[in-house]
Amino acid sequence: MRPVRDRRREAAALYEYPEHLRPEIDALPRAPGVYTFLGNEGDVLPLYIGKSIDIRGRVMDHFRTPEEARLLRQSKRISHVRTAGDIGAQLLEAQMIKTRHPLYNRKLRRTTRQFSLALHRGKVTVVNSAEIDPARAPTLYGLHSSPRAAMTALRRIADDNRLCYTLLGIERGTPGRPCFRAMLKQCAGACHGGESVGGHEERLRLVLEDRQVASWPFHGAIALEERGTDMRQYHVVRDWQYLGSATTLTAARRIRGETGQFDRDAYRILRAPVLDGGHRIVPLAA
Repeated sequence: MRPVRDRRREAAALYEYPEHLRPEIDALPRAPGVYTFLGNEGDVLPLYIGKSIDIRGRVMDHFRTPEEARLLRQSKRISHVRTAGDIGAQLLEAQMIKTRHPLYNRKLRRTTRQFSLALHRGKVTVVNSAEIDPARAPTLYGLHSSPRAAMTALRRIADDNRLCYTLLGIERGTPGRPCFRAMLKQCAGACHGGESVGGHEERLRLVLEDRQVASWPFHGAIALEERGTDMRQYHVVRDWQYLGSATTLTAARRIRGETGQFDRDAYRILRAPVLDGGHRIVPLAA
């Protein structure tokens, strides 16, 4: 496989300013929202979906990027959807990428399960969202795409904080005897009495606090209000899952939608706006 640098140089050499798309640029607003590069009329899949607080400015950035020459040559049209602000743009972009499967997007693809660390009596296990809903469980830590990624995160936590692999359940050991990492001074010694088991567990809890997945703090769906300079939206959310947006509360109340698997991307987008108190939250009927 050719190095990335060579592929970029080749793309730059083939780059030509996409004059055929200039009329499309003129129709784009300098406002928040989601934009879509489209191919020929009959093409099933869009080419690329992106978001910005300045749709026109962001699309023009694509035009100035030689590495995107192939995308620009294939593109025939550019559509857009306005949003009130960045929250709505992020939510809509993630939703559209998962449902429309654009050819050039790699991030935000749909993942069927999320894996988290669960702590019980000092032992850590990996659980998945098919068994325990992260929106409902009170003590899950981290969101990972695979059990391996979750265990890698746990090892990193142990290494950074001199926690014991044996007590964490990462490796087997003999009770009362130093683990291999303790002999290397990489473990504080809870495995052989150099540190109390209770102290080890407390340190682990403190380290995991920042990674705790927030349980859904409401009894049902809510509408999160986002105000822009010339537009207002109500984003309907239940169990950290995005169900849709409307420009009035009346229309928002009509949004039902169905929640499925826990959506890590929606959670990451919504956690701060929902919990920080900076946005109006309207509870909706269950």
